[in-house]
Parts: sequence; structure tokens; C-alpha cells
Amino acid sequence: MTRTVTIAPVHKSIVVKAGQARAFEVFTAGFNRWWPKEHHIGVAEMREALIEPKPGGRWYEKGVDGSECDWGKVLVWEPPHRFVLSWHLNGEFKFDPAVETEVEIAFTPEGANATRVDLEHRHLERFGQESGEALRRGVDSEGGWGGLLALFAKEAAA
Repeated sequence: MTRTVTIAPVHKSIVVKAGQARAFEVFTAGFNRWWPKEHHIGVAEMREALIEPKPGGRWYEKGVDGSECDWGKVLVWEPPHRFVLSWHLNGEFKFDPAVETEVEIAFTPEGANATRVDLEHRHLERFGQESGEALRRGVDSEGGWGGLLALFAKEAAA
């Protein structure tokens, strides 16, 4: 008998003081402005973090030495409503094309100058029970998606 592992997705939401189009632009084109430089996986110190604005585009970092380190791909690109990224980082936060979870970010207007941003990080069970639960704890912590969304909200409101 095969046992199916199920790990709940991580859900985070924040309301930012920016219209929908601006919130989407700051999250994506402005990704490098708010993503913390210490949140990198490359060997070299990170110079910039980038999301290429198209399905099949890369989500990656560039190091100060010119190196590049992939994080995943853009699966869905629907500005200014939502986008979905594949996450190819293993339990040690190293790039591994053999593993894939998904991060969906949706932008819902809440008035002229406010947008609710909903993030879901799903398919963590693809790592197996122990590794998937460890990854969930990491991305669900204050140093994970919650803290990152707070940095994004600050930049979006600027």
C-alpha cells in the first residue's frame, strides 16, 4: 500500500498601500529593490535578484562576481493580477532541478490605493514528509514569506 504524504501549503497575505498595477510592478520588476541580499543561495554575494516577466522566464540571482544562480521559472504571468513561480530549491535551499514546488502571488485591489497580496507556497509534499515539513517551517517563519512580504509592502508604499 502506497501512503500519500500531504503537507499544507503556506498562505500569507498582506495589504499594501499601492494600487494593483504598482503592487505587481514593485513585486516583479522591482524585485531587487526589496528582496534582502542575505536571502541568496549562490556561492558569491548577491548583486541582484530578478524575475523575467514572461512564462518560461527565469527567477534567479546574479552574484557580485558575475555568476548566476537559478531559483526556478515563471509558470504563469498575468499582470497585474497574479503570477506563479516554480521553486527548485531543496531542503538545504540549494538549486535542484529535480524538485519543484510552486509559489503563487495574487494581487486584488482593495480601493484606489490599496491591494491585498496573497501568497501561496504549495506542493511541499514533493520533498517527502520530513524534508517537506522542515521546508514548510522555514518558509512559514518570520524569516520566510511573512518577513519578505513585509519588506515588499514597505517598498510598495514608498
